[in-house]
Parts: sequence; structure tokens; C-alpha cells
Amino acid sequence: MSTNVLAFAESRGGELRRAALEAVTAARTIADASGGEVHAVLFGAPGIGKHAAALGAHGADKVLVVEHAGFTHNNPEAVAATIASRMGSGCRACVCTASATGKDVAPRVAAKLKVPIAADVIAFEVKGAAIQSTHPGYTGKVLQTTTLSATPAVVSIRPGSFLPKENAKAGTVEALAPAGDPAASRVRITETATGNAARLDLGEAPVIVSGGRGLKEPGNFKLVEELAAAFGNAAVGATRAVTDDGWRPHADQIGQTGRLVSPDLYVAVGISGAIQHLAGMRTSKTIVAINKDKEAPIFKVADYGIVGDALAILPVLTEAVKKAKAAG
Repeated sequence: MSTNVLAFAESRGGELRRAALEAVTAARTIADASGGEVHAVLFGAPGIGKHAAALGAHGADKVLVVEHAGFTHNNPEAVAATIASRMGSGCRACVCTASATGKDVAPRVAAKLKVPIAADVIAFEVKGAAIQSTHPGYTGKVLQTTTLSATPAVVSIRPGSFLPKENAKAGTVEALAPAGDPAASRVRITETATGNAARLDLGEAPVIVSGGRGLKEPGNFKLVEELAAAFGNAAVGATRAVTDDGWRPHADQIGQTGRLVSPDLYVAVGISGAIQHLAGMRTSKTIVAINKDKEAPIFKVADYGIVGDALAILPVLTEAVKKAKAAG
């Protein structure tokens, strides 16, 4: 049985995504427990290979570079076909990130190989020939354990669950030809619309400040934005209720039907803590809740709670963060 692990190194617009480094870090865990290597596969237009060194620095023994104009935009059919073909030549597992792109690729790979998939994994452990994974279930109410005994297996990890770690390996670069013609895919993406490039992506931000209806009106979201700006490395999120009401764009929504996040710090402002919202953020490393209702469900999952009027607390908290940052 092969002990090598394949990691899908996600990119966008010719740039490497944090998800790629998370996938390599997670794959390294499996490979080290099995005595194998990590082979990171990187897709993109000609020139994407310049990022191979970063993958090697984070634990990839070999970087398989698939350069083709057909990968200028996301091409899940061609990506999945190429990964499945490589897996067929001998790999223990494939690790993807459960990002929007990863969710489009991982199930296709599993279907092509006719093997099981563990999705939205937040932790795993290698036990002999099996991979035991942990992932939230029932909208985050429980943590489920799944054992994948088949080989190869496909695992998609929740963004933010595996902190990228530098672990320099050889990072040998090898050109890999795509399986078939990427231009012949049934679905072609001709353009990708992106939001404000100056804003941190929710899936990559180490700190998220999120607001709900407790802010009373959309104009008060400026207080959330000011706190996020004070941290300097924070993104702004929102609940479904306020995005449905048009207070914030739907791209900011965190929850079961929005983004799934696991930042180092999650600040919930005026959010009651409906189960649908908790499903998207309860795996955050540290949760701080601000709510005037001391019985709000959000306090049951929070590490720190502040009971009071968020509109009065936010300016004070923002100034405190600014002073702490200035003090170094």
C-alpha cells in the first residue's frame, strides 16, 4: 500500500491561496504517521509554478505543477480528472480544503475513484491502515467521528482548522500533464468576479468581527468595521438575518448556509447565537461574545462574554485594541 499523500494546492488569479498551505500541512500529518511523502498538485495558467517553493517550505516533498491556459479560471472537472488519475498510480489519501473550490473538486475525485470522502474535517488521526476524522454534525450540535478504511481516501478539511506550518522539505518540482484537454470541460468559467481586493477573505482572516441584529441598524456596522480595522488583520462577517435584510452583502454571511470559518479569534457582536450561525463559527479558536441579553445562546459557546449594549462597548473596545497595538 502506498503511503504517499496528495494535497490539492488551491490557487486563484495566479496566486497561491492560504488553503493550499493548510492542505499541505494537513497532508503532512497523515504522511508522517504513515512514513510517506506529501505530493502537492498545483494547477494554473503558465507561470503558476513560481509558487512551488512555498509549498515545499510547508512540507511538500514533491510539487506537481500542472500549467495550462485551461486552468486560468477554476476548472473542477479537469482538476478532479487529473488528481484522480494521479491517485490511481498509488496514493494513500487526497487532502483538499472545504472551501468553495475544494467542495467542487473533492467529491468529484471521490466519485471518479469510487472511494469514501470525509468532508468538513476539523481533526484527524491515523490509526493503522485507517484515517479517523472528526467533523461537526447536525448543524454543529455534535462532533462526529468517521473512520475511512478504504484506500485511497479523500479528506476535505474545514478552512482554518489546520494552521499552516513551515516544515521545509525537498519541494522537488515535477511537471504533470493534465488528464485530457482542460479546454474540453463541459462547464467553463470565463470570468471571476471578486469583491473588494483590499479586504481580507473570511476564510483566511485570523480575526473575524461579526455583527447581527443587535446592532439595531445597518449604519452601526461602522463600529464593527472600526474594531476590525483596529486589529489590522481582521475581516467583517455577519449573520444571515442582517444579510437577508440587506445590511451587508451575502458574501459576508457566516453560518450553515454561509461561510464556515475557524479563525484564531471570533468576536460576535449583537448576535444571539442561533444554531445555524453557530454551525459556521463554533470551531473558532477563541470566541468573544457581546450581547445585552445574558441568556443569549451565544454565551454557551463563548470563551469570553460581555453583557451590555454593543453600541456603547464597541468604541471602548476599539480604543483598547488600538492602545494595545501601539504598545507593541
